[in-house]
Amino acid sequence: MQDTQFAAKRTLTRSDKAAAILLAMGKPVAGKLLKFFEEAELQTIIKRAQTLRSVPPDELEKLVAEFEDIFTEGAGLMDNARVMEGILEEGLAPDQVDGLLGRRVPALTNTLSVWERLEQMDPVSLAPFFAEESAQTVAYIVSKVSAEASGKIVMVLPGERRAEILHRAINMKPVNERVASIIEGRLSAFLSENEQAGAGGGSDKVVGLMNALDKPEVDELLGGLATISKADAEKVRPRIFLFDDLVSMPLKSRITLFNDMESDTLTMALKSAPERVREAVLSAIGARQRRMIESELGGDTPGDAKAVAAARRRVTQEAIRLAREGALTLRESEGEQQAAA
Repeated sequence: MQDTQFAAKRTLTRSDKAAAILLAMGKPVAGKLLKFFEEAELQTIIKRAQTLRSVPPDELEKLVAEFEDIFTEGAGLMDNARVMEGILEEGLAPDQVDGLLGRRVPALTNTLSVWERLEQMDPVSLAPFFAEESAQTVAYIVSKVSAEASGKIVMVLPGERRAEILHRAINMKPVNERVASIIEGRLSAFLSENEQAGAGGGSDKVVGLMNALDKPEVDELLGGLATISKADAEKVRPRIFLFDDLVSMPLKSRITLFNDMESDTLTMALKSAPERVREAVLSAIGARQRRMIESELGGDTPGDAKAVAAARRRVTQEAIRLAREGALTLRESEGEQQAAA
């Protein structure tokens, strides 16, 4: 029996002994000592403590004498892993304890790259940035994001720029690291400004409110806002899309918008609508559907005001949704308007 105990004692390494002593000390004392260990040493001690078998009190006493330290009386050490965990929690920060015990992989940084942040933004809100950048810069940005995000970005660009930017993106050569850093820095600053502006959701609420109103009311509100803050008015204005704005939507986009829309909705929305708005809608639908709607509107009987407003909101909300998905463009660019004229 003595030979067996002696053999067991001889198998303890220095790390085993250190683990045994710390376990015997208890949380208060051992927790203070842990601060003097290097992380690699702590990892070794933890590994030994988790596999250390029960140590008899008499053997502990000898270990304490060997280390010339104070021995906390006790009847051996049981459940070593649990005790060591408690000691660690007493002396170290929670995140460090979790990392040392392997309870979770140390969390990766939550900071997103500039490209990940870009993909989370509403493409329409990015239009001002792209309008001020060169075609080569925009092409570089398009080449760095996912296909879905790049498609949405291209759709918010003026029509006359799209082909050139796609051409440059296709033939993009490696960009100098310094130039790439400058572009990413400018883009990051723009994104940060937009993220801070939208942090409270105030502008989103104002845009939603105005998109639910009629044009005269929106014009009045925007005019009043501009007298207080021209910058706020300019921030909100591009995101407002009303039923009357359909006249500014490209024909191809109008066809996309009305493709699956019910005739009843369009008929109600066109009640008492200006002639140019009616033509913008009717010119983008099939001949048969147009004849049906024109027949319904023939009597020019005013519809219920609430029903008309609701139908128009359905049209504009669908247009905004499709624009966010990159399926259509809400407004023609100045170049496209001049070409059409």
